[in-house]
Amino acid sequence: MAFADVFPDLLQRPTPLMRRFMRMLDEKSGEPLENLALLSRQTTRRHFGRTMRLFAPLYVSNECVNNCSYCGFSRDADILRTTLTVDQVVREAKHLHALGFRSILLVAGEHPKFVSDGYLQACLDALKPFIPTLAIEVGPMEDAQYSEIVAHGAEGLVVYQETYNREVYQTLHTAGPKRNFDWRLNCPERAYAGGFRRIGIGALFGLADWKSEAIALCAHLEYLYKHCWKAQLTVAFPRMRPYAGNYTYTPDPALFLPDKSFVRLITIFRILFPQVGMVVSTREPAPLRDAIATLGVTHMSANARTEPGGYTGAGADDLHLTVKGRRVELEKKSGCETATEQFKISDTRSAAEIATMLRTQNLDPVWKDWDEALLAST
Repeated sequence: MAFADVFPDLLQRPTPLMRRFMRMLDEKSGEPLENLALLSRQTTRRHFGRTMRLFAPLYVSNECVNNCSYCGFSRDADILRTTLTVDQVVREAKHLHALGFRSILLVAGEHPKFVSDGYLQACLDALKPFIPTLAIEVGPMEDAQYSEIVAHGAEGLVVYQETYNREVYQTLHTAGPKRNFDWRLNCPERAYAGGFRRIGIGALFGLADWKSEAIALCAHLEYLYKHCWKAQLTVAFPRMRPYAGNYTYTPDPALFLPDKSFVRLITIFRILFPQVGMVVSTREPAPLRDAIATLGVTHMSANARTEPGGYTGAGADDLHLTVKGRRVELEKKSGCETATEQFKISDTRSAAEIATMLRTQNLDPVWKDWDEALLAST
């Protein structure tokens, strides 16, 4: 029985762990944040030591067939689009490699015409010789497709449900395969069946009531912890940021996850899930990332760009619009434009600056924590 089948019942009849989560989440009756922070820090050190794994996203395409009202890559958005060639993906990855990164997350919009069959496999084949840790964040796939992706070198998959509120989900996703709530909800299990050894989930906070989202995320993580126990699990708490088409975005006060509650969430998830990795991206401002680095976070992105070719300018020679699924050439090309980013990042510091910050907090920046040789028989 998949998570989508039991999810409604879990919300009506929470597990003991979910009930504990809800009690801890209550800022009035729950444990003081200072106490949670201390226990969270101790728990993190016990299971992860003084380490912080660093990674970078590499956007390969901003084409998409979905209409998602909160995303800069939405199908009907009037943005500059491009899909990198495999050689251009390698160029971007070599730039990140030179900065120290050995862990890269390949990100793409969902568009089978542009990110066609075999494209991701070719990218992975080209990157595998010099990037030991490769993960993907793309549209959901079938089990067999995941198995093929794993065979070509991907060992991690990230898929955010965006919102666990089914009604809100349907309102926000007006067109495209992403409208299928259950199909996306069961994606981590299909990825596990396909052989991924790292699986990351999360909710995009700011789309629905944040407390309800947090409880649902807890339920999902507990389920995966029981049913996908051979995989290493990570959880993330991204918050909405200004995005292409809405650079003036301001959070809805009724849905906004405040900083103090954001920190509380991190400590609670760490205490209840002591061996699960926790990810905080460059969506968050530098002072906040610095403050929570020792409180439970185990993975941080750094030096991030959210557009294809954002690191080297690759793909700028092939910018175009996409209207109703068809490529439309630009009337004028200035030669200095770049593809449109998905959203604005907040922490713009370089990878070296992030590493320095971590060392000042007695944390060890980990650029590489995996090698295929570890699987070799002895």
